[in-house]
Amino acid sequence: MSDTPPGINGKSPLPAGRLPGLQVPRMDEYSQAFGRELMLHGPADTEALGARIAAGLRVGTAVALEGDLGAGKTVLARSILRALGVEEDVPSPTFTLVQSYETAKLPVRHYDLYRIEKATEMEELALEEALDEGAALIEWPERASAYIPDDALHVRLEIAGENSRRAFLSGPHRWARELETLKS
Repeated sequence: MSDTPPGINGKSPLPAGRLPGLQVPRMDEYSQAFGRELMLHGPADTEALGARIAAGLRVGTAVALEGDLGAGKTVLARSILRALGVEEDVPSPTFTLVQSYETAKLPVRHYDLYRIEKATEMEELALEEALDEGAALIEWPERASAYIPDDALHVRLEIAGENSRRAFLSGPHRWARELETLKS
């Protein structure tokens, strides 16, 4: 079995996470990409970014969290979940691979793909099901890039100082509106 899902040139003919018969977003929501760079000068800035991302989550949303070890992927995921009202402990899913959270807004699954050995292991982790029911936060998305939806929000974090991070955001145009209030 190939690590690549069926489709032309390894890409699904439909936006990933969408099945025939389900309502697909307007073309301009996922075809017009945006990019933005933000400096996160500490925990308050990370929490603000997490709150804005949380506000933009909806069923079918994937957020791909990229960066080296210690860059802040899990910290940002926790900020997103806290903004959604999760009060319980939010551990890194490094060993469990996935943690599920029921929020008042929608169910969210938090994935950590660092330990997967083959991209095809994603089928066992039920990412498509997670997106059919809610949203997904995905750390180390490059470990299974063929399974990450084309319309995912990508957040790449880089260490810029002891408490500072540089965030590079890219994705569907709708995120430009969701994130416009954040200071650079």
